[in-house]
Amino acid sequence: MAKDLKPHIGIYGRTNSGKSTLINKLTGQAIAIVSSQAGTTTDPVKKSIEIFGIGPVVLIDTAGIDDTSDLGKQRVEKTYQTLKEIDCAILVVADNQFGEPETKLIEQFKEYDIPFIMVNNLFKGVFKDDAVNLNLLNDDPQPIIETLKKAIPESAYKKTSMLGGIVKSNDVVVLVTPIDDEAPEGRLILPQVMAIRNALDNDCICVVLKETNLQQYFDTMPYPDLVVTDSQAFAMVSKIVPQEVPLTSFSILLARLRGDFENYLKGTPYLSQLKDGDKILMLESCTHEISCGDIGRVKLPALIRKFTGKNIQFDYVAGLAPISNIDQYAMAIQCGGCVATRKQLLNRTNLAVKAGIPISNYGMAIAYMTGVFERSTSLFPSKF
Repeated sequence: MAKDLKPHIGIYGRTNSGKSTLINKLTGQAIAIVSSQAGTTTDPVKKSIEIFGIGPVVLIDTAGIDDTSDLGKQRVEKTYQTLKEIDCAILVVADNQFGEPETKLIEQFKEYDIPFIMVNNLFKGVFKDDAVNLNLLNDDPQPIIETLKKAIPESAYKKTSMLGGIVKSNDVVVLVTPIDDEAPEGRLILPQVMAIRNALDNDCICVVLKETNLQQYFDTMPYPDLVVTDSQAFAMVSKIVPQEVPLTSFSILLARLRGDFENYLKGTPYLSQLKDGDKILMLESCTHEISCGDIGRVKLPALIRKFTGKNIQFDYVAGLAPISNIDQYAMAIQCGGCVATRKQLLNRTNLAVKAGIPISNYGMAIAYMTGVFERSTSLFPSKF
């Protein structure tokens, strides 16, 4: 199962409600500190476990939603930030205590369309018909697991295929993987690894080569059934690959798998309508060291300015950092999201979509500006 298909489950509640005890119970390990002292959990803690019937999931332990310590406000803000990446939530309530903090949190669950279950820890009588009532210190957590299995949306863990609908058994798939200054030392980037594995899962013949060997391949070998390239090599690769051979990029495949693909398709052509002084919001999913060859901060902005001939301004938001004043932007462009979940990507780009702001993806933007947008996106079926 692909890394991005692990459902993320957040555990929420007041300080000392039993959140850390619950995550330790579910994992079978003492990964979260349990203490009677309030505010023990400061930053969100993640742990991967396997739930029978669902598969691998990521549990996120969070700080108390009523934390009033000196750093309490910052801790609560980090707790609420996790709502952008989770697929399901567990709200832990101790001794039937249910008030404003819980009500506010449930409102946020609904705003982000997050299914949730309630666990009444150390319960005194029955608490709500839809809650799991048990003592986390002594009772078996299996009722929570069974309730979770019903609550987690199937879309969060069902297997989807990166190449689904565009390849068949015994197809030859050529993957063009440049090795440049941006390539990690001694390994391939995640979308390339995912494409290799998915080609094999679809019983394809997978050929991996550098862009400098691509012409030699076409000069000596039968035409492949599909070529996938790094988006930055589109200009060179599209000239080598004959028009009758389907061509796309790793970033576009990832956009189809995880992102808002339909809105990317609609929004990308807006690049031709940008005006002097327009601002573009560049959405990065990870925090990384910036280099002179950085795609999102250097190469893509330079390409957009050259393509449009306009004085375009750029702002950058990385990771789960909040986005403010979305209305100031003419467009938003999301990175491939190789380290993000689909839920996280959609929560970020939905801010722009709801504001009527066109969105695109790094690879699709490059494809559009190099003249291969229709070619690189038309091979996908509407559903996969």
